[in-house]
Amino acid sequence: MLTSYLRTLLATLALLLLSACGSDDDQPSTPPGGSGALTVNLAGLPAGLPAAVRISGPASYAKTIGSGQTLSGLAPGNYTVSADSILSGNLSWSAATPVQNATVAADSNAVVNISYSSTTLALAVREVANVSGAVFLTAPSGDTRQFIVERSGRILVIQDGALLGTPFLDIRNRVATVGEGGLLSMAFHPDYARNGWFFIYFTDAANNIVVERHSVSSANRNLAEPSAVLEIIRIPHPGATNHYGGLVSFGPDGMLYLATGDGGGTGDPQGNAQNLNSLLGKMLRLDVADSRGVQPYLIPPSNPFVGQGGRRAEIWASGLRNPWRYAFDGDRLYIADVGQARREEVDIASVKQAGLNYGWNTMEGTLCYNAAICNKNGLTLPAFEYDHGNNNVNGCSITGGFVYRGKAISELAGRYFYSDYCGGYLKSFLYKDDSVTEQTSWAIADIDAIQSFGQDGDGELYLIAATGKVYRIVRAPKA
Repeated sequence: MLTSYLRTLLATLALLLLSACGSDDDQPSTPPGGSGALTVNLAGLPAGLPAAVRISGPASYAKTIGSGQTLSGLAPGNYTVSADSILSGNLSWSAATPVQNATVAADSNAVVNISYSSTTLALAVREVANVSGAVFLTAPSGDTRQFIVERSGRILVIQDGALLGTPFLDIRNRVATVGEGGLLSMAFHPDYARNGWFFIYFTDAANNIVVERHSVSSANRNLAEPSAVLEIIRIPHPGATNHYGGLVSFGPDGMLYLATGDGGGTGDPQGNAQNLNSLLGKMLRLDVADSRGVQPYLIPPSNPFVGQGGRRAEIWASGLRNPWRYAFDGDRLYIADVGQARREEVDIASVKQAGLNYGWNTMEGTLCYNAAICNKNGLTLPAFEYDHGNNNVNGCSITGGFVYRGKAISELAGRYFYSDYCGGYLKSFLYKDDSVTEQTSWAIADIDAIQSFGQDGDGELYLIAATGKVYRIVRAPKA
C-alpha cells in the first residue's frame, strides 16, 4: 500500500516539475484547445534591423511584427503573411517570397519561414511639368491630380499627366513678386471633398503676408470660384522684401498652421523672432473650421499664449528665421529653418509641444549667433543641422521636404527628405527614438537648384527646380 502511494506521489511531483519547466520562449507555445498557433521565422536580416511583417486572418485578425515569434491563440483558418521591404541606408532588404499563406488548425502550430537578401536602392527623377516660377506642388488626399503653385499668382493643374491650359486660380493682379515674395503655397482643407475650401499664402503690393480661403467651383472641379474669397489673416512685413516664410498647411489636429519669416535683414535687426508680440519669425496656429467675414479665425484654446497680455495668442512656436518649408508626419512636425551665415537646421517636435522657442536670433542652429556664449535656457535646439560656412560645400539654404509615406517605394517609409538651394542634392534621414539616423545621400541627375518639394494625393514626392521643371522622385530602373 505504501509503495503504491509513493509511486503516485512521485508521479504527481514529476508532472508538476515538468509543467513548471515547460515554458520555453524559443519553442512554439501550445495553443489552447480549439485554437492554433503560427510561428514566423526570419533569416538574413542584419542584427538590429527590425522587419515589417504583417499577419492577417480570420475574424479581422491583423498584427505587425518586427522579429520572429510565435503567435498563439489564433482562430483556425487561413492566414496571410506579408513581408515588406525595409531600408538600411540605401540597402533594401526584401523577402525571397514577400507573401505567404499558412493554414492554422486547432491544437497545432503552423510555421512560415521568411528569408531576406539585400540590393542597393537607387532613386531617380522623372520630369512631369515645366512651369516658369513653380514653387510648390500639392493635391487633396487621394486625388489623382497635381496642383502647381506659380509664384506670379497662378495655380495650374496636371490631370492624367497633362498640364491643363486654364489655371485653377489666377490672382496675378493682387500678388507682388518683389524679392522673395509671390504666391508661395496652398493647402486643401481636410474636408475639401465636402466643403471645397483651399487656402493660399502670398505677399501683396504693400509687402504684407496674406492668407486667404478660396473655394472650388461647384460646376468645374478644375476651376476655383473667383468670387468666393475670405481673407483669413494679413500680417504686416515692413521694410525688407525677404524672409516671408511661405507655407500654409493643415496639421493632424485639423488646425491651420503657417510659418512666417523674421521680417528680413541680416540677423533679424528688429528682433521679431524673439518678440512674442510680433507674428513674424513664428509658427502660427489658427482654427478656421467656421471661418466667416466677421470672424475669419478663432484662437485654439490650447495655444500657449492665450490670455497672456503682450503675447499674441496666434503663436504656436517662436524663434524662427525663415521657415520656408515645414512638414507634418502623424503627430510630428519637421521645420526646415534657413540659416544666416553658418548653420542650416531642421527642428523636430510633437505637434502637442506648444510654445517652443527655436532660438533665433540668440542662436543659429546649435551655435550662439554673433557671440562666444549665449543663454540657451528655454531654447529648443535643432534635431539636425549642417554647416555651410563660407565655401558652400554643403549648400547655402536648406530646402525642407516631407516624410515619405507613399506606396511606390515602400522601403522609404518614415524617411525625411531635404535638399539645399545651392547644393542641389537629395538627402534623407530617419528620425527614431529622438535621434537622427540613417543619413543617406541619393545619387540623382543634376536638376539645378532645388527650391521646393511637393507631395501629391498618394504621398509621392516631387522636386521643384529653380528652372521651373517639376520632377517626381521614382525608383531608378535596374541596369
